[in-house]
Amino acid sequence: MSAALSIDTVKEQASRLTFRNQAFINGKYVPAASGKTFDCINPATGKAITQIAEGDKEDVDRAVKAARAVFEKGSWSRMAPTQRKKVLMRFASLIEKHTTELALLETLDMGKPIRDSSRIDVPLAAQAIGWYAEAIDKLYDEIAPTGPEAVSLIRREPVGVVAAVVPWNFPLLMASWKIGPALATGNSMIVKPAEQSPLTAIRIAELAAEAGIPEGVFNVVPGFGETAGQALGRHMDVDCVTFTGSTEVGKFFLRYAGESNMKQVSLECGGKSPNIIMADAPDLDAAATAAAWGIFFNQGEVCNAGSRLVVEESVKDRVLEKVMAVGKKLIPGDPLDPKTGLGAMVDKTQMERVLGYIEAGKKEGARLALGGSRVKTETGGYYIEPTVFDKVDNRMKIAQEEIFGPVLSTITFKDADEAVKIGNDTIYGLAAAIWTKDITKAFKVSQALRAGVVWVNCFDNGHISSPFGGFKQSGFGRDKSLHAMEKYSQLKATWIHIGA
Repeated sequence: MSAALSIDTVKEQASRLTFRNQAFINGKYVPAASGKTFDCINPATGKAITQIAEGDKEDVDRAVKAARAVFEKGSWSRMAPTQRKKVLMRFASLIEKHTTELALLETLDMGKPIRDSSRIDVPLAAQAIGWYAEAIDKLYDEIAPTGPEAVSLIRREPVGVVAAVVPWNFPLLMASWKIGPALATGNSMIVKPAEQSPLTAIRIAELAAEAGIPEGVFNVVPGFGETAGQALGRHMDVDCVTFTGSTEVGKFFLRYAGESNMKQVSLECGGKSPNIIMADAPDLDAAATAAAWGIFFNQGEVCNAGSRLVVEESVKDRVLEKVMAVGKKLIPGDPLDPKTGLGAMVDKTQMERVLGYIEAGKKEGARLALGGSRVKTETGGYYIEPTVFDKVDNRMKIAQEEIFGPVLSTITFKDADEAVKIGNDTIYGLAAAIWTKDITKAFKVSQALRAGVVWVNCFDNGHISSPFGGFKQSGFGRDKSLHAMEKYSQLKATWIHIGA
């Protein structure tokens, strides 16, 4: 969506939206079996947009039965790869075609700026599904190097019924990272969107059907984590759960799998990413600007946000000055305004959680250098200004726990060894960055950092072809790249005895 558009034009577009608000099961929109609904709140105003069907155990069971039936029937799981590719390509094209609508839904639902949802989230979601569609007929199975008396075929088969439990911070984009490879490998699936942001997942179910994905292959069950999410995690006929969200909830899914059918589980959980800026960074101003956007983008509601600025002591003041200069210009605004760069927190609970961490940082002795307050209270929305702490000790709560808000902790170091020690001193290992023009130092530090993604002289760069996921309590398994297809398939070895 062009920044040249006025906020009035965007709001007029939003006023014409209709909201799909039911579960999508076996090719049809249906109410929750219980008849219950819950409010879908606009974070910019604190007011309800619509009421969403509150899926629960019975709804999950219906969706799983539909997914299992069509999987066994084979109308998708055994469809010729070239045909499955054509259908998924149509699905990707339909998402792209409906960019304006989906971006508006995302912004109204989650509070992110419309310029981000229209330029980043929706286009990249379409790209992800299209990329996996293109990969379908490019992958080969294997033949083991046996002797002449046998042939051993090694094939990847779809795992079966996949449950994708997706987060609220990038509702459509994160869902696409799971939908693309899960469907490309021939599975049936149930998507459980976060209760804070279900609108785009519900809407694209209709686009999936329009693209030609058979009934029952793609289902969406909105609801709460402790009910619908748990029902999926414990279901005896779900073969795989892929989850993105907090480490705390990720551990629940491990427990659910162990207490049910030992289903496969992949987790992309929390992060406390260190953004390490050395004094010899090739461009300190560029590094500081990237550090600012690395924590303020998407209101800081990013799992790999650079929430710890780990900066060499000799250049800390210069770097921090630039970071705060960027932060001062990022005034929270109406997410529907194309000029807004910082939107609203997703809901009241998350806003209060972030404000609680800010208070904790002050009590522990960190210096509040910028921001720290709720703003725009007259709107009824959940806005927090960019916040920067200086003089943070890595043992402090704000340095150790994932805040998931626009709150930066600044920590200094004297040499590379200390920087690595600070960077690794966390339960998480999702991402990290190192800024230096010394290639030897860059390589050694990147190797020493315990993180699934390490950026050198940049932050949060990537592409659908490059894997994303973490070490330690940030989880296991990878989204994006061809490697993501591995978790939605199983290896089968077929040994054929030929004889001497």
